[in-house]
Amino acid sequence: MTELQKIYNTPPWDWPETAATLFLVTLQDSTADKADRLLAAKMAGDFVVINDDLAVALLKIVEDSQESEELRSRAVISFGVALEYIYADMDEFTEDDEYNDFAVTEQMYQRIIKSLQKLYFDGTVPEIVRRRTLEASIRSPQAYHSGAVRAAYQSGEKNWLLTAVFCIQYIQGFQLEILESLQSKDTELKYQAIQAAGNWGITESWPEIRDVLKNPDADTNLLLAAIDAAVNIEHHEAMAVLSELLDRSSENDDTIDAVHEALAMLHELF
Repeated sequence: MTELQKIYNTPPWDWPETAATLFLVTLQDSTADKADRLLAAKMAGDFVVINDDLAVALLKIVEDSQESEELRSRAVISFGVALEYIYADMDEFTEDDEYNDFAVTEQMYQRIIKSLQKLYFDGTVPEIVRRRTLEASIRSPQAYHSGAVRAAYQSGEKNWLLTAVFCIQYIQGFQLEILESLQSKDTELKYQAIQAAGNWGITESWPEIRDVLKNPDADTNLLLAAIDAAVNIEHHEAMAVLSELLDRSSENDDTIDAVHEALAMLHELF
């Protein structure tokens, strides 16, 4: 087992102080083992370690047409968490970086945003990289995102449709598309639609959410997403439906834990 694999199997809060440096060296070494570079790209985006140097290394990989599509895609997705965190507290940026509680500087943040937008609109970039670019950048919504997501949704192409429905968790104005996607027979698409419905608290989505909760053969991921969504939708039936689910979930610890947590939150709301 390599040092990177050992770190990967360790919770981020227990990573060694040398982790960021190891990730950086691995990302910058084009001759390093492919699996190691993928692991480094994945872990480099964690908020425990990401900084301007790692962000630059990730961007260079994403922008390099000589790198594999898999590595470029993994590298760009790693920006997602940091962008979401920064977007939520952008007004906390100060002119003195010493007093900013952010993983990257404002200048680096702006560079990432502009680079991802350029990559998305570059038709020579592989489709999977463009899709991942949209999925990462949506965590910090920009003016172009609404049109880009709508175009992806209306394309009729399965992969772009999945990307679009993932993205509408983060931007408003797509309630009809969410409700439409909830009718899908595609498990992945329905999963993303359930998450979006819960995120925006769309009351009209309750019948579909309820059907998943009541279905004894429901896909586990769909079921867990529906449990989370039920809390945010705050429908008056949610508590009873979740209690019924608890009664028949005696052998699934994940489901039991999720239902208990959801019921506790609903008790506080009602």
